[in-house]
Order: sequence, then structure tokens, then C-alpha cells
Amino acid sequence: MSGLAINSISLSHFRSHRAAKIDFSSGPVALFGDNGAGKTNVLEAISILSPGRGLRRAALEDMARKPESLGWKITAEVAGLRQNHFIETWYQSGASRQVRLDDKAASQAALARVARVVWLVPAMDRLWIEAAEGRRRFLDRLTLSFMPDHAEATLSYERAMRDRNRLLKDQAKDPHWYAILEQQMAVSGQIIMQNRRETLARLQMAQSQAQTAFPAAMITLTSADGAPLVSDSDLATALFEGRIRDMAAGRTLQGPHRVDMAALYQDKSMPADQCSTGEQKALLVSLVLANARALLADIGMAPVLLLDEVAAHLDQDRRAALYDELCDLGSQTFMTGTGPELFLALKGRAQMMQIRDQMGTSSIENLTD
Repeated sequence: MSGLAINSISLSHFRSHRAAKIDFSSGPVALFGDNGAGKTNVLEAISILSPGRGLRRAALEDMARKPESLGWKITAEVAGLRQNHFIETWYQSGASRQVRLDDKAASQAALARVARVVWLVPAMDRLWIEAAEGRRRFLDRLTLSFMPDHAEATLSYERAMRDRNRLLKDQAKDPHWYAILEQQMAVSGQIIMQNRRETLARLQMAQSQAQTAFPAAMITLTSADGAPLVSDSDLATALFEGRIRDMAAGRTLQGPHRVDMAALYQDKSMPADQCSTGEQKALLVSLVLANARALLADIGMAPVLLLDEVAAHLDQDRRAALYDELCDLGSQTFMTGTGPELFLALKGRAQMMQIRDQMGTSSIENLTD
């Protein structure tokens, strides 16, 4: 198997899957079955192979199979840039999540260098019209696929910000501690913003060079509250000058965690939040495809894509166009849908798998020879 891919995955007491071992092909993988059968649970397990809380952003205990609630374990063989890797990650009730990479204890951030995974889920359909936090997460997920160090920078920034917020809430006045934390935030924040800007540049380039059935989106970074963005080099100064205001609010009001992402449907010069529901979805698909093309140009491999129920929201022609573009990219793409008819245009080009619910336990059947 060539390219970035999940060769196989094993699930133990994860959501509706009591015990499952699944081998995957390197191209498109179509998972179909009734609602509630456990399709998205497979995608969620794959998303857990990368840093973060996965595509549902669920609490660790919520991923454990009920009613046992024993915890869960995921193991996978992943084809990386230069070699195959073995990932193990698990959770036991009352403990934190553990990660082992190639039989050695590792941090979640280390997974970013092995599994580059990007996803679209139905909850993101309102991304352009809801709060800025969702758009930041989407941008940071795309950024992480290009720059694995983005995970470490984000963790460092958030850790320092939590400590600073604690000082603010406690009305602490010690300038020494503030200075240390603000310097840490400034260093990590500069990396975060540089990575985000580089990602947007790569996405714009990939969209401008693509022949695609999906509309191009012009993306810009803005402030969530409408204020001017703080320059990367001035963040430490801005934090210092904003201490009194932040203390009154009880939290940090400036920095990368307050950045928003605005999108414009380029051909129509229309802001994304004013587009139709279908157009908003098409813009998201366009950005995911642009991300895959840009990464392919950058490292010679596209990321692993997780597209949950995307096919159901596209008309027949655009669905077929999406499948053609995914096959041309050579990306391992996992897609879900309620029936095989949604994937007819992929016949002979995808691994087909049916997932059934059997008295609360998911079963998986590979229908591809």
C-alpha cells in the first residue's frame, strides 16, 4: 500500500463495536448501513488516531461501549510518509487517554507526524453561520495536516493561557508570573498564526490551479469580535497592556484563540454565511479537496479524508464529480451513507462495507472481493 493510509484498525469496546478488526484498501472506502448502525463510530475511531478529541469532540468516557463502560482501545497500522507505524490508544474509566506509537509511550501531539486526517461531518454544515470556535477548529485541523508542529504550539499556547486565566480570575497582581506566561503565549501564538497564514496561502494556490466542480472559497483571517488582529510580533505587548481589561473579564481577550475565519464564494463575491445551505456545503468540500491537493503537491501524498454523510447532501452529478476528484487525488477517503445506491458512481473503484446493528452491537461485512 502506498501513500498515507490506515491499513487496518481494531476496535475494542468502542461505541457500538464490541470487538472488530477491519482491513482497508488504499483508495475510497464506502461504509453504508441504517442510521445508528455504527458507521460514524468507525470514522470517529480513525479520527482518534490523530491529535485531539476526534470528529465528535466527545468526552473519553462517552466513547466507551455501554452498558459495560469499561473503557475502550483502538489499535491501527498506519502507512506513513516513509514507513508503516503501529498506533495504540486507549482509555480506562477514571484515567487519562494513553498513546503508544511503535511500541513506545507517546504524546497525542506525536500522532500528527504519522496520521494526517481531515474530516467533514454533518455538524459542520452550519460552520459558516455559527460561532467562530468551529471555524478555528476546522482551520487548525487543515493546518495540522501541513505542519505537524502546530499541535505542540497549540498545546503550549493553551496551557499558558489557562494558567494566565487562572491568575486573572484570582485577581493576582504579580507581574513576574504574567510576564513568563505572556512570553510563552507570544512565542507559541506566533507559530500558530504563521502556520494558519501559510495554510491559507496553500489552500488559495491549490484552488486557483484546480479543475473542479466545486466553488473556490477566498479565505481571510479576522478577529472574532471585529477588532483589528494583533500582529504576531506584538502579542506579548498586547497581553501586557491588556492585563487590567482581561482581569475585569476574568479571561484573555486577545490572541490566536480569538481569531475567526471568513470565507467568500469567489465567483459570486458572496460571503459564505449568506450563501445557500448547498453552497455552504460545497465551499467546505472545496476546501477539503484543496487541502488534499496542496498536501499532495507538498509531500507527494494526500491526507486521509473522513466524509460523513457528505454524499447524501450532493446531487447526483456533483456526487459523481466528487468521487472522480477523490480517485484522481489517490486519497484514502472514508465515506458513509445509508445505502449502496449513494456510491454507484464509485463502482469498481471503492471498497464497499456494510455495517449492521445486531441487538446493540455493530457488525461489519466487507462486500469487495
